[in-house]
Amino acid sequence: MADALGGAAAAPLNAPAPPRRLVPMSTVDPAGHRDRLRARLLAGGGDGFHDYELLEYLLGLAIPRRDTKPLAKQLLDEFGNLPALLAASPAELARVEGLGPGAAAAIKFVEALALRALRTAALDRPVLAGWQALTDYLHAAMAHRTTEEFRVVFLNNRNMVMRDEAMGEGTINAAPVYPREIVKRALELGASSLVLVHNHPSGDPQPSRDDIAMTRAIIEAGRHLGLSVHDHVIIGRGGHVSMRAQGLL
Repeated sequence: MADALGGAAAAPLNAPAPPRRLVPMSTVDPAGHRDRLRARLLAGGGDGFHDYELLEYLLGLAIPRRDTKPLAKQLLDEFGNLPALLAASPAELARVEGLGPGAAAAIKFVEALALRALRTAALDRPVLAGWQALTDYLHAAMAHRTTEEFRVVFLNNRNMVMRDEAMGEGTINAAPVYPREIVKRALELGASSLVLVHNHPSGDPQPSRDDIAMTRAIIEAGRHLGLSVHDHVIIGRGGHVSMRAQGLL
């Protein structure tokens, strides 16, 4: 009904307010949110962030026009935690819906950068004086692998790391190891001693009987050539075990 002046009729005083229009999340510009995340990080460091917030900012660099918080949470749900996500293979990442090659590469670049920093810290001092730095690096590199890998850290006569090389990669519970090949490589490098390392994808770092037998075979193969084995470290998700500390060498 029109009023006396010809205008539209006024709404009754007790009429309900019109419903609020919800803005779909997909239409929200993420730039302001990322600006706030960046400001928080630069002002206070990363300790105050949830894992998904750090990850969503990284993903946003590769997917700038998309709200990446849901994808960040999805990735953490799928892989369990940040270390496992960073250790995931490109093939495993490619199976995640919504994670393109650019974002997958960003994740692998972060892993490579972190491992490079840990490896550098482990290499700049005698290994026995920097044992914690070495095991930190090895844990980051191997603890979340889904297959078993055998690595050898070659040391010179001052116990400095010369090379860190994978010498065997296998299945979920075994990796081929050839003592003669390990000794041959040590002689090629001019190494004086070794630290043997492998991971247990099961998560339990306790050495098996096969681990002990294989370690003793390597020790025997190097004995007559003056090549010693400092330790055999077994890496699990929750920590590591030193066979020397357990009296097994």
